[in-house]
Amino acid sequence: MKRELGIARCGLACCLCSENTTCGGCDSGSCPDTATCEVGACSKTRGLAHCYECPDPCRKGILSKIKPYGFTEFARRFGEEHLLDCLERNEATGIAYHRQGIIGDYDDFGDLEELLAFIETGRPPKDN
Repeated sequence: MKRELGIARCGLACCLCSENTTCGGCDSGSCPDTATCEVGACSKTRGLAHCYECPDPCRKGILSKIKPYGFTEFARRFGEEHLLDCLERNEATGIAYHRQGIIGDYDDFGDLEELLAFIETGRPPKDN
C-alpha cells in the first residue's frame, strides 16, 4: 500500500491502485484521467479536495459504481484516516483492491451498508 497517495477525489483508493504505476494521484499533474474526470472537475469547482466533503452527495460519473461510492461514503461517515487504516489492514489479510483488471473484492456488492461493513470488518456479509 502506498498510503501517501491516499484516496482520490472520487473515493477510489489511489493508495492501492496497481493499474497505473506512474500516477501520483488526482492533484499530482500525472493522473491520466484529469481532463475527463467529471467528479474531479465538480469537486475542484466547489473548492473541495474530496467528494466526501460535499454537502450534496451524488452518484454522478464514477460515483455510480459501488466501490468509489462506498469508499466516499465510508470517509464521509468515519474519516479518511480510518478508511486508510481499514484498507491497509484488509490488504494485509488478502483482500484485493484489484483482482482481475480493476475489479476486486470491494466490487462484489450491491448494497452500500454491506460494503461499508466489509470495509470496517474485513469480513464478507453472512449468507442469509
